[in-house]
Amino acid sequence: MHYFGVCCFILNVILVWSTEVTFELPDNDKQCFYEDIENGVKFDIDFQVIAGGNYDVDCFVTDPLHNILYHERKKQYDSFSHTTAMGGAYQVCFSNEFSTFSHKIVYLDIRTGEERPLLPVMNSATALTQLESTCLSIHEILKVVSESQTRYRLREAHDRIRAEDIHERVNYWSVGETALLFAVSLGQVLMLRSFFSDKKGSIGT
Repeated sequence: MHYFGVCCFILNVILVWSTEVTFELPDNDKQCFYEDIENGVKFDIDFQVIAGGNYDVDCFVTDPLHNILYHERKKQYDSFSHTTAMGGAYQVCFSNEFSTFSHKIVYLDIRTGEERPLLPVMNSATALTQLESTCLSIHEILKVVSESQTRYRLREAHDRIRAEDIHERVNYWSVGETALLFAVSLGQVLMLRSFFSDKKGSIGT
């Protein structure tokens, strides 16, 4: 039981800070996110458009002096890595100003810092014990599981939104067909009534 507690403690010794958000970006709008990062720290940015329009968005990243570090237009998804040359607030902006009617849903993941070794002995020539090797293996497996879950969540959200959109279009099409059939049926009834009314008028004369 003591070894299990030590292993769980070791798995939690990580210096990587991660921020994940999913937000709606209206048409003709721009949204920015700010992250305070120290000098000499590496940060990674991943984003993906989950729904809306052609699944594209403009993205740019600037440093505290507003120098552009990254700028791409109409991207569906992308990744960006950078090591800071100064400390301060770094800005990540997404623009949908080129779209006049399509709202977008965007997923953003910002990771800052480097993951330090889980065990101090990893920096030396000392051999790992069986417990330490097991902890490292579990840690690597959990990282893979976490990344896979993120990909599956994004795929599920993308497919669910598309399915809801198709369902909405099918409902509108069904309502339109029903209204058209009702209009055609009413027109046929009125046309038949006009035929019979004309015959009665001709007999009376």
